[in-house]
Amino acid sequence: MKFVIQRVEKASVSVEEKVVGSIKHGFVVFVGVCDSDSYEIADKMINKMLHLRIFSDENGKTNLDLKSVNGELLIISQFTLYADCRKGNRPSFTKAGNPQFANEMYEYILKKCSEEVSHVASGVFGEHMDISLVNSGPFTIVLDSDEICR
Repeated sequence: MKFVIQRVEKASVSVEEKVVGSIKHGFVVFVGVCDSDSYEIADKMINKMLHLRIFSDENGKTNLDLKSVNGELLIISQFTLYADCRKGNRPSFTKAGNPQFANEMYEYILKKCSEEVSHVASGVFGEHMDISLVNSGPFTIVLDSDEICR
């Protein structure tokens, strides 16, 4: 499982020019799932993400987590995080999870995050989406379950 986390001032996601999810201050999280992922891995990744201390405290140090700043989440499924670009110029996506399983994991992640965060918005699984965001920092973190969980 891979999470690409961007600290944002605001963000939104649209499908067919209609906004389907938006947040103010918080994280945009792009989620990639592979077939070897599990609920246990998802739980560890969610826990790590929610406790990342990458918001500034009163002294300007990155010392606060999402809950400390009443941050919001916009979570977007993105199978292209498993692109394999080693051969040729056309990426292969064979390492991305089976769509049915990936959607199940994505829905699980949304549910678990909603238990911890007051406002969780999402994209639409499998749809072409347009994402607008104002990255604060910029601040982007990549969490890979191969490094975090195994």
